[in-house]
Order: sequence, then structure tokens, then C-alpha cells
Amino acid sequence: MSYIKPDFQHPRLPKNALGYTVTDYDGAISTLCAGCGHDSISGAIRNACFLSSIPPHRIAKLSGIGCSSKTPTYFLGKSHGFNSVHGRMPSVATGASVANRDLIYIGISGDGDTASIGMGQFLHLIRRNVNMTYIVANNGCYGLTKGQDSATADLGSISKYGHENSFDGIDLASLALLQGASFVARSFSGDKEQLEPLIRGAIAHKGFAFIDVVSPCVTFANHVGSTKSYSATRENLDAMPLDFVPMREEIRTQYEAGTSQAVTMHDGSVIHLHKASRNYQTENRNEALKVLQDSQEEGRILTGLLYIDPNSQDLNQVLKLASRPLNELGMDELCPGSRVLNSINEGLR
Repeated sequence: MSYIKPDFQHPRLPKNALGYTVTDYDGAISTLCAGCGHDSISGAIRNACFLSSIPPHRIAKLSGIGCSSKTPTYFLGKSHGFNSVHGRMPSVATGASVANRDLIYIGISGDGDTASIGMGQFLHLIRRNVNMTYIVANNGCYGLTKGQDSATADLGSISKYGHENSFDGIDLASLALLQGASFVARSFSGDKEQLEPLIRGAIAHKGFAFIDVVSPCVTFANHVGSTKSYSATRENLDAMPLDFVPMREEIRTQYEAGTSQAVTMHDGSVIHLHKASRNYQTENRNEALKVLQDSQEEGRILTGLLYIDPNSQDLNQVLKLASRPLNELGMDELCPGSRVLNSINEGLR
């Protein structure tokens, strides 16, 4: 069954710098379970793109298979989209990115799609620093196949059927840091005040931007004993509130002196990181890993901007690829003739 939203919108809806209202970033009506954290992620992506005044047609949304990978249907209905096979979204994202660097790529994946069948491709996406935002809706279970534990389920977590998980879960944020990701963050689907600025910052970042979002499954992982339920997550959050402030607008903060750190993005925009209790340096990869490990040992879920490389170079820059989309290149550029081909061949001898 499919649902269609009405085209009507209130004439006084606020508009962004491009003249769009937030409804211009809507998609179809969600068919996920009522209360699913994934719908909150969809809403955060929609709001982030609206607030950043990104034309919907400049966005390409990509996904694999799973509850999370269904969500691109529910936001940015006027954007480009590609739903790939299970765990293979990174290949599509890489190819699309090198073919047309003018688009903004947002990949939506799940803990099964990324941490199990798609793990190999996920690591190569990080290694190549593909210019995209990669969001994992992490609920620790396979919601489409009756709630079995996924690879990110925590050790000792109790399933809905009463089974205790005997294996350590894969921490995707730590893995992304270890593999060299140039932007790493974690958030909670129920905290839009933190999640929306993170998404805006990730989109503005030049390179691979990874956000691990704890997104409780209300059907199979929202009970006593689950470590990724709404109640367990809220009890164990160690949150760093964020604000995203474009350079062209007046910067306003209510943070006391010494409690915030400004991080300048490649497009000139700024993320303001507020540190609740620790003197945290977002450009120190080793420090980020240590703080993540300390939080895990304390049973806490550290959220916020964990690491950013302000000097990141994405795949297109590293390979010195064409700055124009391939479909805009003419025959003379795509086929420069035998003389150029011979010189290339000579250089490979």
C-alpha cells in the first residue's frame, strides 16, 4: 500500500534563502512502525537540507537494503535517488561521485547493511574518502527479519525473545576513526537539536562524513534488557550539544567562555561544538578514540562531533578528476585522439 501527501501547504510557512519551504523537502508518507527512530532521522535530514538552503535537485540519496534503506522514500521526494542491493551502496556512491561531483550525496544505511554484508565496501569508502554523508540508523537488530541481533548489538544485550547476546558489538564510530574517516560523529534519533547540526556539518564537509545514529527499533529492541531502547539510550547518553552557524549569518551563542570550540568547514561555514564537561579536541584522532573507549567502558554513549580533519582531500581531488560532470564533456574531451592515448600508454611502460 502506498500513500501520497497532499500538495497543499500553509501560505505563511517560513522560507529558506532559496525561497523553498520545508514541505519542498518532504517525501512520501512513512510506512515504518509508529515511533520508529528512523522516521526521526528522515525528519532531521529534511530539516537540515532546508536550513542549509540546498536545492533538492542537487541532492542524490543512496541506500542499500533494510528498514533504514527504505527511508529515502520518506524525505527529499524531489531529489535523485538510488536503492541498491544489500551492502553495495558504497559502490554506487563511489561511481556516482566521480561521475558528477556537482551533486551532494547522502547515503542511508543500517547496522546490518553496513556492519555485516556491507563491511568490506564500507571500509573502502572510508579509505578513498569519497565526498558524501554516510548515515547509519543503528538499532542493533534486523527489523525486517524478526529482530535477530545484528553485528552492532552490544555484549549482554537481551533480545525481545529473551536471548542474551554473547558477542562484542562492532562500534562503527571507532572503526571509522581507525580507518581514517575525515569526519566522524554519533547521535541519537531522539535528539534533533544535536542531529540536525551534525547533518548540516557533514554535508558541508569535503570528504567522507560518517554519522552513527542510535535509532531504537520500537518493535524488536525497545524492551527491558535491550541496550539500544529509548529508555536505555536516554539513561546512558553523554551528549555534546551542537550548533551549526553559516559564516554569512550573524553568529549567536549562549555558551559561556571556554565551553565551545569553533570548527570551520571548507565552504566557510562553522560548527560550534559545546563541551559539557571535558576539554575535547575535535581534530585529534587519538583523543577521539580514547574518549570513545572510556565512554564504552563506563557504559555511556558518547554523542556529538567526535573528529574532523579540516584539511581533508576527497577522492576527486586525490585522483585529479575532471571538475565537470562526465555527461557534460564533449567528444573531443572524452576521446582526445591517438596522440594523447599513445602518450598515456608510453607513461605506463
